[in-house]
Amino acid sequence: MQFPVPSDTTIVIPFLSSGVVDWENDPLALTLINRGNIKQSELNQLQQVSHSRSEALGLALVKFGLLSENDLANTLSELTGLPILDASAYSGINTAPEELPLRFLKSAQVFPLERDDQTMVLAMAEPRDLDTIHSISSTVNLQIKPQLGLSSHIQSCIEKLSNPEPDIEHEIDDGNLELSNDDSVDDISHLKDLASEAPTIQTVNRILQEAINMHASDIHFEPGSEGVRIRYRVDGILRLGEILSLNTSAAINSRIKIMARLNIAERRLPQDGRIQLKVSGKEINIRVSTVPILYGESIVIRILDKSRVAYDYNYLGFDRQTLTSFKQVLDRPNGIFLVTGPTGCGKTTTLYTGLSQINTIERKIITVEDPVEYQLDGINQISVHSKIGLTFSNILKTILRQDPDVIMVGEMRDTETARIAVQAALTGHLVISTLHTNDAVSGITRLLDMGVEDYLVTATVNAVFAQRLVRKLCDHCKTSIHQQECKAEGCDHCGHTGYLGRAVIYEFFTVTEAITKMILAKTNTEQLREEARKSGMLSMYDCGMRLVAEGITSRAEILRVTSKS
Repeated sequence: MQFPVPSDTTIVIPFLSSGVVDWENDPLALTLINRGNIKQSELNQLQQVSHSRSEALGLALVKFGLLSENDLANTLSELTGLPILDASAYSGINTAPEELPLRFLKSAQVFPLERDDQTMVLAMAEPRDLDTIHSISSTVNLQIKPQLGLSSHIQSCIEKLSNPEPDIEHEIDDGNLELSNDDSVDDISHLKDLASEAPTIQTVNRILQEAINMHASDIHFEPGSEGVRIRYRVDGILRLGEILSLNTSAAINSRIKIMARLNIAERRLPQDGRIQLKVSGKEINIRVSTVPILYGESIVIRILDKSRVAYDYNYLGFDRQTLTSFKQVLDRPNGIFLVTGPTGCGKTTTLYTGLSQINTIERKIITVEDPVEYQLDGINQISVHSKIGLTFSNILKTILRQDPDVIMVGEMRDTETARIAVQAALTGHLVISTLHTNDAVSGITRLLDMGVEDYLVTATVNAVFAQRLVRKLCDHCKTSIHQQECKAEGCDHCGHTGYLGRAVIYEFFTVTEAITKMILAKTNTEQLREEARKSGMLSMYDCGMRLVAEGITSRAEILRVTSKS
């Protein structure tokens, strides 16, 4: 039987044969094995587990966690010539054809996007699945035009129709809806009604899903004269998304506030909240910050995807010498170890990795964080709550009586916190913390500026580690300029930016005997930095240029995030 594809299609798709698929000869399997995405042994094991099933290989790989849906979609796009549908392709869909039960669509990982008298456009996670296409074509009596979609987009669309409420733990706390002078009970009721409408829920869910699919770290909702601009921070750089009507701002803001358990009536003061939800089976923690601006409220959502963090030294990408020094500092019984850098540079990930590696039954580890970003098994984590007096300094005074071996302070923000941390280090504790400084040596200067005496700094600080994140050149479009440098023109995989993913650059400053004498002699920062280099410290710029020579990033990217020194 001839497959009913529209005659005007210009795409030739290698369809899968009917019945149990011969995965060994599937072009998808050959491509993935050649690229190293999967191993032959994994394919053999999967074939045995799924021998009696007729599901497509790609869907089985994603189901059993051997391949990400993005890698599957990108590979299928190359094999079929089909572009990957954007999340916006599913917007505005409120119903599914009566002939196609949602249970069937979910199982087959397909969803009809549009139809006319002759054709149905079908989003498919596996557009080569001839059995599914033929089954749907026979059911709706239409020609099928397959399109390539992400499984998460398809599933999200189906879930919205099955249950318009997202899988989020939240509730409306009416007791938190305090009225301002220009608010009324009717206003609050209206905001709650707007936030609970299906289009508002779907819009917020779509934006969240899009951000997670893009591996964005932040979402910015920015109301202006032209509308609400949505921007996503991907690999440290903001990208423009959609622009929503300014009329939707109140509804969207209220929806996000309700999810984060914030006061939806308060529009004059900044607020902070948190959301926990599951997306495609992954646990996602979200932090919400609101600030009043000229055209309404600016909202920034920070996405903390637990599944993307691997607390492993190999994940950090340190060279052998730095990794050895890092481990040695963490193995010391007392003293202070500082990690410095700007917000979003991966300081917390570095600290969590170190804590995870030294987390043994013999050590009691207590952390003080604002807020606790990720939960670590076997480690006692305390969240700061300034409104009730639970500050960094107050908590530190208490936990010293909890008999800890290692203390992590999320950030040394004030003199009192720094002084208590110093006292803890002097009394036999290992203290790990962060500072906001531009480089490692400046960490010493910062402590001195905070009022910690120089003799206490030299007596307690073991080392300072500074880091930045730089964008990696996209492996799909990277080309060599000359022997020691590459460039990337941009492609669909990297959003036409030329960069995909990030790597860390760093410098490791150890307080040696010579450095100690210079600090006590009140030597300036530049002289301390020069002495550190003589002792073997590699600057972040030099560390970055090593990555340039290895073809991992570009010279322009290193210059963007560092000062050449």
